[in-house]
Amino acid sequence: MGPFTDLLDWLAGRGLEIVLIILGSVLVARFISWIGDRITSRIDARSTGGDVLVRSEAAKHRHSLTQVITWTLIVLVYTVAAFYVLERLGVPVTGLVAPATVLGVGLGFGAQRVVGDVLAGFFLITERQYGFGDVVSIQVVGGGDPASGTVEDVTLRITRLRSADGEVVTIPNGQIVKVVNLSRDWARAVVDVPVPTTTDVTRVNEVLRDVGRHAFADPELRRLLLDEPSVMGVESIDLDQVNVRVVARTLPGRQFEVGRDLRERIVVAFARAGLNIAPEPTAAPAPAPARQGSQQ
Repeated sequence: MGPFTDLLDWLAGRGLEIVLIILGSVLVARFISWIGDRITSRIDARSTGGDVLVRSEAAKHRHSLTQVITWTLIVLVYTVAAFYVLERLGVPVTGLVAPATVLGVGLGFGAQRVVGDVLAGFFLITERQYGFGDVVSIQVVGGGDPASGTVEDVTLRITRLRSADGEVVTIPNGQIVKVVNLSRDWARAVVDVPVPTTTDVTRVNEVLRDVGRHAFADPELRRLLLDEPSVMGVESIDLDQVNVRVVARTLPGRQFEVGRDLRERIVVAFARAGLNIAPEPTAAPAPAPARQGSQQ
């Protein structure tokens, strides 16, 4: 009965303390996560009125910073709880300093990529290169096609994007070599209108300016535009067509929606004005290989 009694005494004493420490750390971590979610939800609601794509740069930074602080506090809570549990188990914490130093050196060599990811994430957030809700194109180490999409999560280690096809792309921050932010402060919708070379370009410019004025006067589209769309004129000249460019400054992340609306308006306006849009050039068929004559 002696060992069993000692076990019961330990469970009623230090064992109960260990259980309480673990439960307390879980509850504190859940509370921190809940507070972080409430703060980020309030930031989003105040900055955009519920639109996750359009928010100010300060709101994007506050959102990302809140996520990082929440993650750091949760890790800190579990780390402190682990030390307290080790102490209640009778493991000398001071005696772990030397092994922890050796382990830290080993991890430093073996986890260089993780450390690089964390450092890169720190600079990404402090330099405000992008934030939650930004539309970005990210080039990673090794080349290949860049990853494009809307930023859904930014931590010290990874960046998570949602592509236009709905796919989730997770990128380690240490692998990022180039970032193109498509929604920083404001964006620009660019529409190139191809017309035949025989078309009166002056008339085309007049129709496009009229389209821009009507678009800016539309209450639904006006809330997405920062100023009236402008006609830049002839952008390029090809053999059978010329491209006339129309640009419009928009709210960040809304350039694609504005571009689609402008293209639709341009097609309708050209039809009413009797103007034609140049068709896509068709590739000439490849010549058939010459047949070799039969040798006598």
